[in-house]
Amino acid sequence: MKTSFLVLCACATTLGAQGAQPNLAALDSLAGAGVRAGRAAGMVAAVVKGNATLLMKGYGKADLEWDVPMPTDAMFEIGSVSKQFAAAAILQLRDAGKLTLDDPITKWVPHLGASGNKVTLRHLLTHTSGIRRFADEDAFEINWFAARYPRDSATALITIDPFLFQPGEAQGYSNSGFWLLGLVVEKASGMKYEDYLARQIFEPLGMTRSMYCVTHANIPRRAHGYGLEGPGRLRRALMVNYNWVFAPGAICSTAADMVTWLQALHGGKVLSPRSYAEMTSPAKLNDGSTVKYGFGIKVAEDYRGVKYIGHGGTAPGFRAEAAWYPEAQLAVVVLMNTSPTNLVPANVAGQLARELIPAKRPEGQTFKGDPAPFVGKYQLVMGGNQPPGFIVEVTASPAGLSFAPPGQRADPLPWAGGQTFYLGETTTLTFRRANGESGPVTELRRDDAGNHAILKRIP
Repeated sequence: MKTSFLVLCACATTLGAQGAQPNLAALDSLAGAGVRAGRAAGMVAAVVKGNATLLMKGYGKADLEWDVPMPTDAMFEIGSVSKQFAAAAILQLRDAGKLTLDDPITKWVPHLGASGNKVTLRHLLTHTSGIRRFADEDAFEINWFAARYPRDSATALITIDPFLFQPGEAQGYSNSGFWLLGLVVEKASGMKYEDYLARQIFEPLGMTRSMYCVTHANIPRRAHGYGLEGPGRLRRALMVNYNWVFAPGAICSTAADMVTWLQALHGGKVLSPRSYAEMTSPAKLNDGSTVKYGFGIKVAEDYRGVKYIGHGGTAPGFRAEAAWYPEAQLAVVVLMNTSPTNLVPANVAGQLARELIPAKRPEGQTFKGDPAPFVGKYQLVMGGNQPPGFIVEVTASPAGLSFAPPGQRADPLPWAGGQTFYLGETTTLTFRRANGESGPVTELRRDDAGNHAILKRIP
């Protein structure tokens, strides 16, 4: 996500810095600003701290054609926010003794050829498997919109090699990995994936407005999705066949239900203490490096040093963010029925959190050291979501250091301390030296909480 740091900082207020009583009118104004500006058809935003609901409100329209206002309990497609439900299902089955996280995927899907690599369920949960992204290929994706075959036939299209990198060596966001995890849930539980979620998660937690999305069903107060084709030009988005989308992103929910989920998950009502700790701890690569991702969920600090645990999601016509701030016991949910759009739910959620949580470190710090050791071009060797060989350039600037992919504007990099800088709200760039702290800079790690890319400096 490429976001102007200056714009983000401009949204912070003295309220958050002083820890004053929440300004409910300010939360309302921030949440609805993008919709009022015509950047999305509609939205529901929720901010709940402990037992206090500070904001739960709909903005804009659920249906533009019929001019239907957005109800607070509107149901949205939440995209990849769904991944944490798949992760929780796997961990529940582990707690029940049905599987282990170190099981190779070939134990559950035997026909897969792994080219001699051991891909474990743990690798799939953390996007560190390196498997081929079969779910993003045209032959697979076409079934998202016009399914030609039942979901059971997908196995004929599933191949996980050639590998993008060796398991555990890097991190590359993978819908394919979570597609396979959905199959594991079915085989280990003996239930269809959608039935497992309904019986083991939604019903026990009272999430009555959450479900595996069903496109053809008549769902009360379901928001219609729209695409933003230009300033003020909104068009109905394509309907998705969620039978094929499956575990990576097939959940529909409401803001209130997502708050229920966040409070239950982080309140010990979903997983054993052991499983919860593993799910919400940063995963490790083979070299011992940590990434800003646990099991199906981001685990990181924002550029202000505030810890959050959450995930965003995108589907045709929809975007979503569900974030938990553990130190404040704060749940922030933003659901939107417009995509693509320059209004990013994660940024809206971050603005709302800043109204309530003071920064842990100074915002917008400028690097005061010598930029020369860091300046240069760096080439992707593994991980991330760009093709191998992708090159970025780091340059010196009045702000200290700036960063740009080829042909794009160089953005200043706020300093987080040490050799780490921020690129936007949560993406970090960390430089590495050949001999600890003393040698020349030889490597750059870019981590956006889902992709941990390793780039080598070009001599």
